[in-house]
Amino acid sequence: MEFDLTDARGAAIAMLGAGPVLAFLPGHAGLPCPLRTLTGVPCPLCGSTTSVEDAFRGHILGALQANPLGLALIAAAVVLVVRRPRDALHLPGVVVTLTGVGLWLFELHRFSVI
Repeated sequence: MEFDLTDARGAAIAMLGAGPVLAFLPGHAGLPCPLRTLTGVPCPLCGSTTSVEDAFRGHILGALQANPLGLALIAAAVVLVVRRPRDALHLPGVVVTLTGVGLWLFELHRFSVI
């Protein structure tokens, strides 16, 4: 299985445009994670919004501590915006799966579940 990232360019532009604005809005509460709200167990994406906001504020260590995915998403968004779309950009399913497992282990450790 592969994931086609060709259509993600619009989302990348939106994130790179809205991220700096969101980072400097006062009182941002964020979105609650449904899994963590219902079970107390964090999902692999917990902390991603905080990570992106911290990165745009220049707090790279805080971004990494919240969720390393935020920095990876910013880097991927820059690549998607800068790269000229000659061919479709595919991401192997095994990369997505291993990344998800790694992030979930990170979050479970961060929230002292394991």
